[in-house]
Amino acid sequence: MTGTISGFAACFGGRGSKTRRAAWLHATTALVTLCLAGAAQAQQAQTQAGSAGTMVLGPVTVGDDAPVQGYVAKRSTTATKTDTPLQDVPQSVTVVPEALIKDQAMQSMADVVRYIPGINPAQGEGNRDQLVIRGNNTTADFFVDGVRDDVQYYRDLYNVDRVEALKGSNAMIFGRGGGGGVINRVIKEADGRSIRAFSLQGGSFENKRATADVGQSFGPIVSGRLNAVVENSGSYRDHVELERYGINPTVTVTPSDKTKIKLGYEFFRDDRTADRGIPSFRGAPLNTDVSTFFGNPDLSFSKVDAHAVDATVEHEFSSSVLLRNRSRYANYDKIYQNVFPGAVNAAGTQVSISAYNNATKRENLFNQTDLIFSVNTGAIKHKLLAGVELGRQETDSFRNTGYFGNATSISVPVSNPTTYRSVAFRQSATDANASTTTTTAAAYIQDQIELSDQWQVIGGLRYDRFNVDFHNNRNGQEFSRDDGLLSPRLGVVFKPIQPLSLYASYSVSYLPSSGDQFSSLTSTTVNLKPEKFRNLEVGAKWDVLPNLSLTTALFQLNRDNTQAPDPNNPGFVIQTGEQRTRGFELGVSGNITENWQIAGGYALQKAEITSTTNSALAGAQVALVPRHSFSLWNKYQFTPMWAAGLGVIHQSKVYAGADNAVTLPSFTRFDAAVFANVTENVKAQLNVQNLFDRKYYATAHSNNNIMPGAPRTFLVTLSSNF
Repeated sequence: MTGTISGFAACFGGRGSKTRRAAWLHATTALVTLCLAGAAQAQQAQTQAGSAGTMVLGPVTVGDDAPVQGYVAKRSTTATKTDTPLQDVPQSVTVVPEALIKDQAMQSMADVVRYIPGINPAQGEGNRDQLVIRGNNTTADFFVDGVRDDVQYYRDLYNVDRVEALKGSNAMIFGRGGGGGVINRVIKEADGRSIRAFSLQGGSFENKRATADVGQSFGPIVSGRLNAVVENSGSYRDHVELERYGINPTVTVTPSDKTKIKLGYEFFRDDRTADRGIPSFRGAPLNTDVSTFFGNPDLSFSKVDAHAVDATVEHEFSSSVLLRNRSRYANYDKIYQNVFPGAVNAAGTQVSISAYNNATKRENLFNQTDLIFSVNTGAIKHKLLAGVELGRQETDSFRNTGYFGNATSISVPVSNPTTYRSVAFRQSATDANASTTTTTAAAYIQDQIELSDQWQVIGGLRYDRFNVDFHNNRNGQEFSRDDGLLSPRLGVVFKPIQPLSLYASYSVSYLPSSGDQFSSLTSTTVNLKPEKFRNLEVGAKWDVLPNLSLTTALFQLNRDNTQAPDPNNPGFVIQTGEQRTRGFELGVSGNITENWQIAGGYALQKAEITSTTNSALAGAQVALVPRHSFSLWNKYQFTPMWAAGLGVIHQSKVYAGADNAVTLPSFTRFDAAVFANVTENVKAQLNVQNLFDRKYYATAHSNNNIMPGAPRTFLVTLSSNF
């Protein structure tokens, strides 16, 4: 294994210390060895677990057919739209289950992706979730139960059963975008179980949070469930506050053994200080206290109200034919305003401050209809999927520039950068005031072919007709763009032995010229072809033990047709830009022994601009993509009452922007936790994040919007479940 990993590293080349690279490759090898070290003990624990239909996962007992068992995901309906073992999916898929989310007291999507190889958080200007997936920056590749959830806001985890990261181009399943991959939240549903779960959390920086999860059967046909959250917290950052609450009732109706109807509604509000961090100085983050706020906190805020209604109907005509229809209507009202830092002067004494606000209202309506049926042609088995998706999105965008008198920026002392100067917000000549309507009509077909016990093939093709109508409310200009997107997917799975699968896959996605938020079209961009993403991948998935999974992937992802300056016509663009990401990913999750749970991963990535784009010259490294990233979490149940957790997160240096002018240093953060089963129904846990109180810089939005990591943080959670 050491030789194999070293060979992968050699194909990337690149800058950096050979010693450091060797050390992290050694750490990766050690991770694999660690997984195997407890094989004998774990096998013995499984034998003692009881009947073949039950597995014991530390303190959790679940059935073999459950999609998630402790920290391990066994199956998914998201990656293929069919109920498929993950071992049979020719794609890199990482699942972060509710058990891991709770054990680490995760509070954001940024926390979640730290444990997903190949994905890194971006700052998102302090008002939204933003990720870099295999080198591709996105604010829109978020889904809920397989349906698009693309508005720019911060999502909560209170009603999440698990978070799935499906990496590589994903248009065959998800449509436009998804060039580097997608993030899908699987929402808890009413399943007939009696659930009474409540939690109270408090801790450093005035953290205060409560959740509720209540489920009940109302007879043989109807069951209900209610998830809710309320939070009012401060921050390690001066003047930064957060208030949010959400409520998500769901109902499941099963009028017969063949039919299931699931209905849900969610209201979610997030109201927080928009915090864009600190600036840089001389190629590095400015040396200042991590709590220092740059700008005006009283005029910096982000608010969103999100309403969503979901309805899913499934009918099984026979054991081999299933019809599923899923609909989602969502209404988002988002506004953010920020007074934020820019560049520091050459002397390091003054920092520029600017301001703007932006309001977005969007209505989404999507409907997906899937027919899944199984047929045999001789000894060959087919699982066929045929489906259509219809969607309509209406968006209103309005932006104002902040003026300090007649100027759009001011300078304030670096020694005292929190300013309360008055700001007037009004439209400048280039500020957006527009309405956009997009419509999607798609059809797709997929065949999962089982040639033998050892060989499987999956092939699919999707066609999207994607239309954007753009109206500029300022001058009456109208532009329209209509694209036909043909997205193939092909994968092969080979199982030399039953617990091991090897795969190879190829997939394609497209991003129309209006961008991932389709916020604008111009006389130039309306004529540009969609960007194209092509993902080539080989990998392996190995159930080292019945409840210990090891995954690897080696990939190359090319992004073509990106915009570049026209050398012959300044001010115009042409589509000659290209970007390429090559990488290796390793993931592990499950039980090493009956009492020892583990989850983690390693990614080696090289993301670079291969042909000049609007944002960077050829040869530049893509921003916020570390060459090495590593995470590992351990939880050990010492006694029936006491357990402890220890985790580590490492990230090598990254560039804050595409110009590669500012570097965020590498960092290593340790986390720890103690768990106590106070009674049969009451549990307590203490999480300590950044155990050794290291100063580090977690992520950025640009060279002068850098977010320092939190200092040592204590979180105490009391939970009851009865």
